[in-house]
Amino acid sequence: MRALARLHADLTREITDLDQMIGPLVTAINPALLAVHGVGPDVTGQLLVTAGGKPDRLRSKASFAMLTGVAPLPASSGRTHRHQLNRGGDRQTNNALRRIVNTRMGTDARTRAYVTRRTKEGLSKPEIIRCLKRYVARENYSVLTPTPPEDLASAA
Repeated sequence: MRALARLHADLTREITDLDQMIGPLVTAINPALLAVHGVGPDVTGQLLVTAGGKPDRLRSKASFAMLTGVAPLPASSGRTHRHQLNRGGDRQTNNALRRIVNTRMGTDARTRAYVTRRTKEGLSKPEIIRCLKRYVARENYSVLTPTPPEDLASAA
């Protein structure tokens, strides 16, 4: 039991040290991402790893959604028209987007109003979360990718 308690104390200390180190690193890389509501240092780090490791795959918001596993896939049958989440993509980034959605559902008035409205429209909570994750992915894509300079965009 003592060995287990020492291991727990050592790991807790290591987690604390790493938490203190990651904040300044992600702030230096992309401070705008930390300014987004619900995005903390851990989530920022995960989004930067996903975007930074595959810059050629981030051509559009849709490709980023597919990469993160939040692109809606048709799951309709008969007269029912609905979508489900893509089960592919980076699961850690998908989890990070879920943490943002959970934070916003608890603290953001606009998100709570959206959830209430969509619930009245007949959507289930998983379907609402799917929609919110897609919205969060679109929003974070805009922050993650720099806008191209005007002279390069017009030359292409």
